[in-house]
Amino acid sequence: VQLQASGGGLRQAGDSLRLSCAASGRTFSNYAMGWFRQAPGKEREFVAYIGRSGAFTGYAVSVKGRFTISRDNTKKTMYLQMNSLKPEDTAVYYCAARNAYYGSTQPSDFGSWGQGTQVTVSS
Repeated sequence: VQLQASGGGLRQAGDSLRLSCAASGRTFSNYAMGWFRQAPGKEREFVAYIGRSGAFTGYAVSVKGRFTISRDNTKKTMYLQMNSLKPEDTAVYYCAARNAYYGSTQPSDFGSWGQGTQVTVSS
């Protein structure tokens, strides 16, 4: 499956932003999906995952209660709604696909990756 992330931009602290990840190729509904992020000089870190059906989700502690992951299998698209943004949310955000029912917090469990979209939050 090929992935294309979009929706990044520059926001102020407290603002909201919605990222999208459009999939093409293989059947999107066969894949659990995830969002990861990487800030300059840091390792890639888990943000959120969603299972194939959308029934199961998981979040990093740092974003829980502020970010919401969702998917629309009919549109082959996954979303990340980010509210109450903080400067520490600044990073390149990547979407990823895993040929499994459930998501994962480990980048190595995902076989397909999008190109990344930059999110910058100013204080």
